[in-house]
Amino acid sequence: MSRPDDSSVGKSDMNSVAKPIIKILTLFPDMVRTVLETSIPGRAERQGQVGYEVVDIRDFAVDKHRTVDDTAYGGGAGMIMMAQPIVEAVESVRESDDATVILTTPQGETFSEALTLELLADLQDKGEIILICGHYKGIDERARELVVNREVSIGDYVLTGGELPALVIADALIRRIDGVLHNQDSAGNDSFTESRGGGLDCQWYTKPPEFRGLTVPDVLLSGHHGNIEKWRREQAADRTRSRRPDLADPDPKDAEDR
Repeated sequence: MSRPDDSSVGKSDMNSVAKPIIKILTLFPDMVRTVLETSIPGRAERQGQVGYEVVDIRDFAVDKHRTVDDTAYGGGAGMIMMAQPIVEAVESVRESDDATVILTTPQGETFSEALTLELLADLQDKGEIILICGHYKGIDERARELVVNREVSIGDYVLTGGELPALVIADALIRRIDGVLHNQDSAGNDSFTESRGGGLDCQWYTKPPEFRGLTVPDVLLSGHHGNIEKWRREQAADRTRSRRPDLADPDPKDAEDR
């Protein structure tokens, strides 16, 4: 099947533009485009730091009704996405045979900060990453075998479709691209980052210094940057121990050494 006209937020042209392209295959392209055009993802695309290609899987259906699902062999509740539209949609946008093609599924590896950085390096190295948004009960296993080489879950729960997980993954990648955030240090000391020892971030305050009887800690008003950073590391470690004891307990001294 020849490739139909795709509906792209920013058309990918890997030969003329040296920027990574995030490609999302979905049954609901308008839902995906709306998010990618908004806030930091939209600004990153407009600044030329990343490109998006949004493809409607239904464009690869072979009947006039644009059918992409059918009943499961062997019976059972729920419809199954057909292999052919998914496989041909991937083949239409994949620039390289070794491109990372991710299926968002509860059965995949759990998304994390470490996986974000791994996929970001992969995106920048290969120039593209493809996200397939599943729907219904699931997808035909043959589509997995033919074109999917990675499966990712954003948590131990089930959603109505893969669009939200795909957008979560895309957003996490986009904000870590150099230059997307005005201050890259903002992302470098978030929760789960290396600077936080894999733990949670500390609490933050802004003006005014007093609101409804609650005041900003004196150390943050002291102007002593060494004491402020020490306080933040300690608070982050305490918050991690109290809220997420399952995470590695970050030692403030270790964080400072790093």
